[in-house]
Amino acid sequence: MELDQIRELIAANPAALRAELSRLVCAKLGWSREDGRLKDMSCRVAMLRMQADGLLQLPPPRNGNHNGKPWRRRTAQAEPEGPLRADGPRALGTLQLHRVSNRAESHLHNEYLDRYHYLGYQPLPGAQLRYFVRAGGRLVALLSFGAAAWKTQPRDHYIGWTPSQRQAHLHRVVNNARFLILPWIECKNLASSILARAAREIAADWPVQYGYRPLLLETFVEQERFRGTAYRAANWLCLGQTTGRGKLDVHHQALLPIKTVWVYPLDRNFRRVLCR
Repeated sequence: MELDQIRELIAANPAALRAELSRLVCAKLGWSREDGRLKDMSCRVAMLRMQADGLLQLPPPRNGNHNGKPWRRRTAQAEPEGPLRADGPRALGTLQLHRVSNRAESHLHNEYLDRYHYLGYQPLPGAQLRYFVRAGGRLVALLSFGAAAWKTQPRDHYIGWTPSQRQAHLHRVVNNARFLILPWIECKNLASSILARAAREIAADWPVQYGYRPLLLETFVEQERFRGTAYRAANWLCLGQTTGRGKLDVHHQALLPIKTVWVYPLDRNFRRVLCR
């Protein structure tokens, strides 16, 4: 299995740094982008998660970076604001999605998620776009889009692709990894309005950033916490539930929260490309 091959590569290259190991793993397992470049950053993040789960041991980082460590930055910019209540999105003003485009914005985005999202901040693997959402000029929400789950039965059954087709075209599925309405914002239908706007933005922005069109959005909603009402209102489709085993499971045990799987096609002919 792939995990065994990764362990063997680490053992066979004891002097290799993490960046070199990620390139070796990508070359060994054929993990590459559509343009032929290796998915080395996605691989590095995945290996950090494997290490956190006790599945393997990586060499220490050369520069003592903070990958995999809690985000501790705290600034006045992300302090709680006074409550903002409205009967609907139009009462708040025009919705605008602003892409994170520099280090300062990236740090601020990370801080908001770490402070106010119940899952906190975690680095996204691979291709990604992140947004600040403002209404009438005021920050109301944050969004993160990144690499899709390697495999999940409800989504894969819905698409109808084979394992080889999934490996070839998975990059065209984009995961809505984080969605945060700031806790001091109260507005009916705001979440579904943001999701509808975000689907249009990501369909336009992703090709500019990465040179190819995404065809399907996905997300995972923790069943015991949320019902997915906003996704349903934004015309996302609920496909079923995860098993709770996670993508790195080797013991076939349900140790993670059960989540509902939601998707949103960005192209009516998405299967024609994903299943070829």
